[in-house]
Amino acid sequence: MAFTRATGKHRARSQMSRTSARAAGAATLTATGVIGTLAASPAFAGGAADAQAASHTGLTGAVALGDDLAGTVDDQADAQARAAAQERARAVAKAEAERRAEARAKEARAEEIRAAREAERKRLNTFQLPVAGSYVTTGYQSGGSLWSSGSHSGVDFRAASGTPVVSVGTGTVVEAGWGGSYGNNIVIRMHDGTYTQYGHLSSIGVSVGQSVTPGEQIGLSGATGNVTGPHLHFEARTSPDYGSDMDPVGYLRAHGVNL
Repeated sequence: MAFTRATGKHRARSQMSRTSARAAGAATLTATGVIGTLAASPAFAGGAADAQAASHTGLTGAVALGDDLAGTVDDQADAQARAAAQERARAVAKAEAERRAEARAKEARAEEIRAAREAERKRLNTFQLPVAGSYVTTGYQSGGSLWSSGSHSGVDFRAASGTPVVSVGTGTVVEAGWGGSYGNNIVIRMHDGTYTQYGHLSSIGVSVGQSVTPGEQIGLSGATGNVTGPHLHFEARTSPDYGSDMDPVGYLRAHGVNL
């Protein structure tokens, strides 16, 4: 019996085509995770022939490439984690530095306030002469016909007419006006409960109820009332009234005034 030969030829694909197809297949397997499964299976690990086949299909190269990509991703993730940790550390350090700076500034402000209060307290507790740079011309309890009581109830400070007269300390004015033989006079209740009196003034610069501080001008010296010439009559008292006098020099010295 005679056989008729087919007119067409069935040719196998070239080696290059097969290799390209296998490479494409390997890429697909890599993308879907199949290569990892094949590499781990007993059938794939079956010997030298299978390894030779894998090298021809490009599977071994694809696995290696996958490992490299995974390593690169891990390195990048680690670097990002380190950078994030460093940024957090810098933020914490900055916040701590700002907190400490604010605490130092707050303490500095508090210290300034304390220093200002202490300075003000010292200033308010400071006493001084009623006439700057002056001195006593007639002492306390000096006798003579010039005084109706028979003795001097205060001291006289040398002061030309119109010389500024100041409060010797912190207090409140309780009298400001005409005082008989004292002429124009001022009486101040001091912050420690004692009283001071300033007589024979040519003018009065304060009013009753007014608060005064050490060295604040309250009037001008003169020769009003019972006097022989201009000067300042100064008294220290235990009450605002005449007759409660005490040694003015001892009083001022007890409050730190040198005279």
